[in-house]
Amino acid sequence: MEKKIHTKYAILGLLTIGCQTGYSMKKMMDESLNHFWKISYGQIYPTLKNLLDEELIMVQEQSEPGKPDKKEYQLTSLGWQALQNWMETPIQEIGVEKNELLLKLFFSHHQSNKTTLNQLDHYQKKLQERLDTYHAIEEMIRRTYGELEDAKFWLLTLDYGIRTTQAASEWTHDAKNLLQGGKRNGKSSL
Repeated sequence: MEKKIHTKYAILGLLTIGCQTGYSMKKMMDESLNHFWKISYGQIYPTLKNLLDEELIMVQEQSEPGKPDKKEYQLTSLGWQALQNWMETPIQEIGVEKNELLLKLFFSHHQSNKTTLNQLDHYQKKLQERLDTYHAIEEMIRRTYGELEDAKFWLLTLDYGIRTTQAASEWTHDAKNLLQGGKRNGKSSL
């Protein structure tokens, strides 16, 4: 239920940055928001319909010769107010991250140390890929949108992703050391 409520505001927010169609919203989610907030394509149109019903947005149909009509959505004054109210409300809880590696690691006494170390190596590789993606996104934002007021907030959000990914990478390194009988940041093993 809570995720649906936040999805409503994610879509209202997307309308403020020029994503006026369901397609452009999905594209922005895949390229940006998906790194910290997942919304499936199947959630977009039902949410848009609900927002229309609540009169938080309006829609205009655009005709293009030889193409299906395109629906463009815009915030109403009620929608702007709802988004503003939500933005000003303190967060209620810190979300819980679902992490397949941690779930497997929790039960790793049922597998060999070698298998666990291989999983940690694989995780480390995935973290590096994510970090590379984040750095590419950072460069693109700076190059393409650096002058926009929104850009500094996009970069702050991205910085969170970079820092948490770096912290996870450090943790992975320490976990591998501990499993190999070594030390973690100068501390004795488990």
